[in-house]
Amino acid sequence: MTAPAPLIEVEKLEAWYGKRRILNGVDFTVHPGEIRVIMGGSGSGKSTLLRHMLGLNRPVSGSVRLFGTDLATASDREKLEVRKRIGVSFQGGALLTSMTVGDNVALPLREHTSLDEQTIRIMSRLKLEVVNLGGFQDLMPSQLSGGMIKRAALARAVVMDPRLLFFDEPSAGLDPVVSAELDELILRLRDALRMTIVVVTHELDSAFKIADTITVLDQGNVLMTGTTADVRAADNERIQDLLNRRPREVHVDADEYLQRLVGETE
Repeated sequence: MTAPAPLIEVEKLEAWYGKRRILNGVDFTVHPGEIRVIMGGSGSGKSTLLRHMLGLNRPVSGSVRLFGTDLATASDREKLEVRKRIGVSFQGGALLTSMTVGDNVALPLREHTSLDEQTIRIMSRLKLEVVNLGGFQDLMPSQLSGGMIKRAALARAVVMDPRLLFFDEPSAGLDPVVSAELDELILRLRDALRMTIVVVTHELDSAFKIADTITVLDQGNVLMTGTTADVRAADNERIQDLLNRRPREVHVDADEYLQRLVGETE
């Protein structure tokens, strides 16, 4: 039996900001039904990789394909069709503060479908029920707690039943109990709605709880991709530093540092 095609294919991806290389030949694939965690410390390239997977950044070299479509060469119409099949839950929620929670959740349906208003209201309220926010549709985002904002943003991300869902730091800024509840919600979504989920995070507890597979990034390089057990058992020193929260030793050569500063101002 032929294995299903990957939903995400990242191949030899490079990204630069000015003279700094942020991603260095990144390769990995994500298969249907999988929860993939992209993990790494600050500055490892996680957010840049996410922006490329969403088609917001164009690769310097290499490629990103979603559902077989190369985002760098796709037409605007092809990109739009791809984006209708994905959902994104942003780190800060990104709810529109001038709209009610219900209208925020309903927004993708109003923008991308021709459904009647009653159906849109029913579908958006159903998704609020899924994330345990039933009855909160008339509140404004300013009336919600941090955890509730995350869940409302998640309801909006899944309102069109996407095949592929992206999370950017879902646990950031949440207390441990709310963070654990959100982890459970991610697992339920995968099982109930049969979604493929990509989570970008530096939260170790969350990563090991929800992941089927983890890709570990460090300074723009993929150190490894494997199961949670594989990552825990890895003999890579940098991975163990990350897992055990060991600080990296930094050696500063004063002469080299001065020469670099002088070179950058010339």
